Amino acid sequence: MITENWLYDAMLYIYALSLLFYFSDFVDRNRRAKQMGTGLLVFVWVLQTAYLIQRIVSHLNMSFFSLFEYLLLFSWLLVTISLVMNRFFRIEFIVFFVNVIGFAVLALNMFGIGSGTSLERWEIARKLLYVHVSLMICAYAALTIATIFAGMYLFLHSRLKGKQWTKSVRRLPSLELIDIYMYRCTLIGAPLLAMSLAVAVTSILTEGEYSLLLDLKVIASFISLGLYIWTVLKRRWLDGPGWKMARWILYSYALLFLNVFLNQASSFHGWS
Repeated sequence: MITENWLYDAMLYIYALSLLFYFSDFVDRNRRAKQMGTGLLVFVWVLQTAYLIQRIVSHLNMSFFSLFEYLLLFSWLLVTISLVMNRFFRIEFIVFFVNVIGFAVLALNMFGIGSGTSLERWEIARKLLYVHVSLMICAYAALTIATIFAGMYLFLHSRLKGKQWTKSVRRLPSLELIDIYMYRCTLIGAPLLAMSLAVAVTSILTEGEYSLLLDLKVIASFISLGLYIWTVLKRRWLDGPGWKMARWILYSYALLFLNVFLNQASSFHGWS
């Protein structure tokens, strides 16, 4: 029998995977990615529905419902609304961000929440921070690879433009292939970054440290996320040249990397 923690682990990870596919479809109109994202989201909805039914059956008196159930019901409602919108209205932009909020609520509920003592709230926030850091590491990995491809693209573009046929140029892949890898890595990293920041905000709200929302690291991360989303949307809808996207990826990563040097000026999980 699956334990409650295993069930929530499955919900959270499947939810995160569905958001990756949804973001890919939202930006690139990828039918296969949309089908995968929708299928995974339906599975998350089934798991949430089964768990809610089990909780209702276990205590039919609704007065016994805790904040845990209410937040789970809220997350379930967001998933339900997003599936209805995806089926009848096809507004992928809204569907993605509705589910980012639903993911953050599910992550918060994963560890349980209630009034509790300040120590209990700190423990919940600490566990949420683990999820945030894990997602951020994955986002950094994907975006770092995208940045490497961006640097390769600009290097190769400048050499081809100047007709400098060196050995290093001959060993590199084509501009078209580099552009595809650069774009796909960004499509993976951007939603991971969005989910990581959503969990980070949830952790801040749980601790009641609202001033951290104005922390330099938090602000810089959100600006970087905005730049990444703007870059891929511009690339997809305006069909700009690859070298422009490569430059904006470098700018976005530079701002994200700046967080490392904001440690002394930040109060949000500073590194020792």
